[in-house]
Amino acid sequence: MITVNIRYTGKNGSARAFADEMVETGTVAAIRREPGNIRYEYCVPLEDPETILLIDAWEDQDAIDAHHASPMMRTIAALREKYDLHMAVERYVSAEENLEDEKYIRN
Repeated sequence: MITVNIRYTGKNGSARAFADEMVETGTVAAIRREPGNIRYEYCVPLEDPETILLIDAWEDQDAIDAHHASPMMRTIAALREKYDLHMAVERYVSAEENLEDEKYIRN
């Protein structure tokens, strides 16, 4: 699994307006239906209301490449421009399960 965290930062609530429009127009729902999508979720950092965090997880690089080639990317790019957002991106690739970490996780 590959997880991409994208922090969208704007001014005067523009990042939140971007995420709201993504949800309200059905773009988020359409992305979640794409083959290989595991998670597509917007979150608001408690200490930074001008930033929206997107947690975007995919089965593999092929699924991400197909998403990037889809019409959804034109929609997303247009909305980023509309709301004048800036981005910071982090990418994580899942490692084998670490049983040592299990003792710290409360289910």
